[in-house]
Amino acid sequence: MAWKYSEKTTKLFMDAVQGKAGNHMGEIENPDGFGEHGSIACGDALRFTFRVERDAEDPLRDRIVEARYLTFGCTSAIAASEALCEIIERGNYTPIEALEVTNKDIVDFLDGLPQEKIHCSVMGAEALEAAVFNWAQLRGVNLSELGVDIETHEEEEGRMVCKCFGMTEPYIKRKIEELDLKSIPEITNAIKAGGACMTCHHAPGGLQDTLDEVWGRQKTVLKELPIFPEARPATPGPVVAQGQELSPYQFAKKIENIVEHNVRPVLQRDGGDLEIVDIKGLRIYCRFQGACASCAASSQTLKILVEKTLKDEVDERIKVIAL
Repeated sequence: MAWKYSEKTTKLFMDAVQGKAGNHMGEIENPDGFGEHGSIACGDALRFTFRVERDAEDPLRDRIVEARYLTFGCTSAIAASEALCEIIERGNYTPIEALEVTNKDIVDFLDGLPQEKIHCSVMGAEALEAAVFNWAQLRGVNLSELGVDIETHEEEEGRMVCKCFGMTEPYIKRKIEELDLKSIPEITNAIKAGGACMTCHHAPGGLQDTLDEVWGRQKTVLKELPIFPEARPATPGPVVAQGQELSPYQFAKKIENIVEHNVRPVLQRDGGDLEIVDIKGLRIYCRFQGACASCAASSQTLKILVEKTLKDEVDERIKVIAL
């Protein structure tokens, strides 16, 4: 499906990918603040850097004068990154003041985002938080003494709830409270947790249990029995029989299987898709569909997501060619 974006979102995206003057895509050399969030494997990744005008006496009076980003993601991810940079530069904020910028501020700046794309604004706010933590370390600022609570490693330290996206209980709980998330679909739309295999939805200690722990168990009234989607089975590893390569038929089936279970779900979450047009030896000819067909970052997606996945799972000699 094609997402409906505001004119402002579309303009920020197009200006960025076309390299027009005034856009913030790029990276600051030797930045005063550096932060990352997300991962390419999950479909979105953001690197955020900023430079400050340093105060000679008090680092708390440092002012952010330049902000830049590098984003692997869709239209909304790039536009949200642009919005974050513009908000911060226009506000002439100190790094501590910049922490007051929320994902809602980013969404409002863009004149709204589709509900399924709210996670893109969250990604920017998380990267900003990581960059401020980095600035504080470099400038010797004790954030705890200021009452600022930034737990940069809480994702790794807590119990894993969503294994597909590597999200732990402390992180999910914090985002449920910050974003006032009341249901599993709202969690998935905001931070992507539960958006892949879905086994964490109602598993013991999963997303529903986490919601109940934060807000209390809600009485459920059903007009009809719900039908929950089946969990996607794990994709088997490469098939090798006594050191012999796969037959052409087995090779084609293997490619189709990997694309169906590892590649297509990532693209479909952002409104795109992929069609395998032909297979000639180790060359895979494919065509992007939906939102991916017109995305300026499609060549990156082809190499980093599609080709790399097939190389890792099937044969490192594979070459993917877009039609």
